Amino acid sequence: MTTTTTAATTTDAATTTDAAATTTDAAAVRATVKCVIWDLDDTVWDGVLLEDGDVTPRPGVIEAIRTLDERGILHSIASRNDHDTAMAKLTELGIAEYFLHPQIGWGAKSDSVRAVAEALNIGVDTLAFVDDQPYERDEVRFAHPDVLCIDAADAARIPELPRARPRFVTADSRERRHLYRADARRRQAEDSHGGTAEEFLASLGMRFTIAPAQERDLQRAEELTVRTNQLNATGYTYSYEELDAFRRSPRHDLLVADLEDAYGAYGKIGLALVERDDAVWTVKLLLMSCRVMSRGVGTVLLHHLIRSAHRAGVTLRAEFIPTDRNRTMLVTYKFAGFRRTARQGEVNVLEHDGSRVPDLPPYMDVTAAG
Repeated sequence: MTTTTTAATTTDAATTTDAAATTTDAAAVRATVKCVIWDLDDTVWDGVLLEDGDVTPRPGVIEAIRTLDERGILHSIASRNDHDTAMAKLTELGIAEYFLHPQIGWGAKSDSVRAVAEALNIGVDTLAFVDDQPYERDEVRFAHPDVLCIDAADAARIPELPRARPRFVTADSRERRHLYRADARRRQAEDSHGGTAEEFLASLGMRFTIAPAQERDLQRAEELTVRTNQLNATGYTYSYEELDAFRRSPRHDLLVADLEDAYGAYGKIGLALVERDDAVWTVKLLLMSCRVMSRGVGTVLLHHLIRSAHRAGVTLRAEFIPTDRNRTMLVTYKFAGFRRTARQGEVNVLEHDGSRVPDLPPYMDVTAAG
């Protein structure tokens, strides 16, 4: 089991570095970049747009944006500018579609960075911020010490940074920007919906599928363990090779969950690892993608495990390791009927009380294959 990764140390000088460093301090481990937030003037393009409308892209920047997008790394904007003028220029340059939740106005860049993290529902420690002004980088760094701040002079080399090079690029990775745009359309539809939240969820025609992991699923499964922090019950990360061993093991079930609705596919959004013996099943890993947190599906995979254990006549236990982000998962376990029965080091052992077997949600079609 892999519980630590290579740390990245960054200095913000004439040349930005992201050199690998070995550390035993888990707090020092830096996360893979999930989103790059760009300034515009003298960063994405040379010149100041409101002073000279004839600005031109900085060398290598558009290529870097497209390369990162293909790897599943998102993009946004934090720029002091006129919103409509800036978006028109981005459209003219053919890159407006790459930027999610752009923050273009006159507020502090640190506020824009926070707004992007909240809109995408990702941690600030997974963000990179690119700006030509040392003051702006320092302002963001002071407010958000975990944000990777990069000098615009080094923007074209961002794809070379270790934190911007995921081990695998999966089909879900390549579609990530489009998946987030589909989520935005869902939110717009929800905001305009006149009924209850459950009525809106029912209108989506959601289809949730649970199936044993296949070899073709393992790259995405590894990516889920690396990228998912808030809805990971243990914080464990597993390599492709470790997951493949669990997939082949007769004592383990490795399950993946898919979700789709009227707006399209979410991709593979859940993962569970269950260790089985004759009398007890133990959930060693349970996680859900943060993108589906608001879709009412966070408990579906866990409820499936409870129902399966009940049918098999075994006790269901689960491991939980508290992190600075995953309290939601502990609450999920408690509401599902789990209580702590033991503690082994940092691992809390939870056990389902067996008194109630939850029903599946009425607003979606749930299929368990295999």
